[in-house]
Amino acid sequence: MKLKFFFATICIAILVACNNSSDKKDEKKDTTMSDHQMPAPGTTVPELPAVPEGAKVMFKNLEQGDAVTSPFKVEMGVEVIRIDTAGPVVARSGHHHIIIDGPDSLATGQIIPMDSTHRHFGKGQTETELTLSPGKHRLTLQFADGLHRSYGGKLAASITVNVKK
Repeated sequence: MKLKFFFATICIAILVACNNSSDKKDEKKDTTMSDHQMPAPGTTVPELPAVPEGAKVMFKNLEQGDAVTSPFKVEMGVEVIRIDTAGPVVARSGHHHIIIDGPDSLATGQIIPMDSTHRHFGKGQTETELTLSPGKHRLTLQFADGLHRSYGGKLAASITVNVKK
């Protein structure tokens, strides 16, 4: 019993510490490895929240087929759902991920990997700057809950951009 209490206390402390957000507007980081928080072994994982009716994600400043020069700005938006930081699972909220040259969406409930082609925005970021090689690139905006579990195709949008030399 004491061991369960100890692990639960540690998990809560980690989530609170990692979920502290800053209002700094000058932060330009795409992602950080530290924003990929997962519950400790033995803790209860909440169900993936339902996608609210009419919720969607979109690229705010890019359209299908746009020609861009690298690096380029990407603005990410949502409707009917709230942007929140990674950490606790909160209904009607989540955060953005950009998948570079991948599928149009990830399966509902799939944990989004953290690597060079899966960019995480677990601090609630709504814009970033991408540096990509010249050529055509498929960008998928995938929304996920606080534990980085994909909301699936209902909250994903994909476009192709042509990066000029």
